[in-house]
Amino acid sequence: MPASDSASTPFPLACRPYGVGHQGEGVCLLVEMGPYRILLDCGLRDPNPLLTEKTPPADLVFCSHAHQDHTRSLLALAHHFPQLPIYASEVTAQLLPFHWQEQSQDLPELSCRPLPWRSPIAFFPDLTAQIFPAGHLPGAAAILLTYTTPQRAYTVLYTGDFFLSNSRLVEGLSLETLRGSAPDVLIIEGSYGAARYPRRRQLEKQFLDQIERGIQNQTSVVIFAPPLGLAQEIVMLLRSHHQFTGRNLEIWVGERVAQACDSYLDILPHLPAAVQNFARHQPLFWDEEILPKLGRLTAKTVPQSPFILLTDRFSDWQQLQRRFAQNWRALIPATQEEVIVDRQTLSQRTNVVVEPYVLPDHSDGRNTTQLIHNIRPQHIVFVHGTVGAIAALTSLEELQNRYKLHAPSSGMRVELLVGDRFIQPATPLLTTYEGEITELDANVHFALPSALSNNPNWSSFADTGLIEARWQGNELVLRGLSQRELLRQSSVERIQVDVECCRNCEHLRGQTCGNVRSPLCGFPVTLDGYCPAFEPVGGE
Repeated sequence: MPASDSASTPFPLACRPYGVGHQGEGVCLLVEMGPYRILLDCGLRDPNPLLTEKTPPADLVFCSHAHQDHTRSLLALAHHFPQLPIYASEVTAQLLPFHWQEQSQDLPELSCRPLPWRSPIAFFPDLTAQIFPAGHLPGAAAILLTYTTPQRAYTVLYTGDFFLSNSRLVEGLSLETLRGSAPDVLIIEGSYGAARYPRRRQLEKQFLDQIERGIQNQTSVVIFAPPLGLAQEIVMLLRSHHQFTGRNLEIWVGERVAQACDSYLDILPHLPAAVQNFARHQPLFWDEEILPKLGRLTAKTVPQSPFILLTDRFSDWQQLQRRFAQNWRALIPATQEEVIVDRQTLSQRTNVVVEPYVLPDHSDGRNTTQLIHNIRPQHIVFVHGTVGAIAALTSLEELQNRYKLHAPSSGMRVELLVGDRFIQPATPLLTTYEGEITELDANVHFALPSALSNNPNWSSFADTGLIEARWQGNELVLRGLSQRELLRQSSVERIQVDVECCRNCEHLRGQTCGNVRSPLCGFPVTLDGYCPAFEPVGGE
């Protein structure tokens, strides 16, 4: 692709997703920068779209982190095109083999080239890259790609999965590192959409209280969690939090979780200093001396009730449930990625209480917009999230008014025209108004001051006379519905009236599940979501 002849002529960068993370398809994005093609992650369930040609689909591959939805088809791609260079952080390169432990031992090892943190590396004379810790998982990396022409440099920043907050085993992405970088294109995940969650420590306290309620009632607790990442966070939380340290309690982990814990021991020098210091005084995971005790679940395990089982597999719980007759509290993550759970079987058992828990390892809507405003890109490409979650972000006026937004589907090529000068509108001044709330029976009335209703923006706030209200944490968000949005919603409803999803469920209350038989009861749900307790609107 020839470089631009004029400094003022837009330059066509492009992004073609093979997978954007909808419906478990995985994340795999092809970015075009001048003559170069860079494949960002390779998590497709079906790798065949990458293997159809005799030549590799890209000049190089970058793997952002070691979760399956970003790596699932990486091994197949590497075997089909052994000459294709694959890059990742050093820690990610060490964690990748975890996902292939259960496959045939005849498979050759994946050759992954480690990249150093924050140091520019030249893939080609005019294409360089820097990676930065992204939080979320040890080794997770955001990558800044720079393509240089005689006229100017073009930049693309890909966050992968990111988390701004510090967790037990991972330090969060640093805003200071990327502030003001102003890339031409920001490719960013939208896993949690515009939802807002309380602070991490508050959510950890709520999670521990859920476990405590079971233990106090002499009920054993099974915690289902993805085996790599969240499971180790939970182990460290139980071993280091004052609410559980020193308690005569047994914690058993399923084999896949145990294997992931072993993988973490291999990367101990790369974990936060506080974790390394913890490991100097006692074993990080396997310890039968210091309470609470932690051990691997085997066929010969005889637990002392009540106990905690941490696993990603339904069969581990079934194994113990068949051998020991007792009451259970089953805690299931609000997001089901990498967790195999038969919710219906669980909920039908009279001796099992099923509860969802929330321990996010992706940034919520508040932190997503915070990162965007600190980076100040021209284009934003949203990937990795349900259709509803991505739509919630692209409908935010604070983003619509300042950036060029894109939400491509798989196979949809997006050309990203970039000008030399991109003048962003100034951040609007926020004015706070005070009003009154009156509750009458089941109705809530808001009385707003005239200064708010006389504002010229009010006429366009809800020209249809309809508003949408939803809770985001402890904040109530009101949004006017435009005619165009109503038409779009009605057309979607006409098309999808027969689909078994939350949109068509009898128990949808706003965007919250109201079905007491569902483990999602009381939690926000996406309209295209589904659970075994689904009941159609107007059903018998």
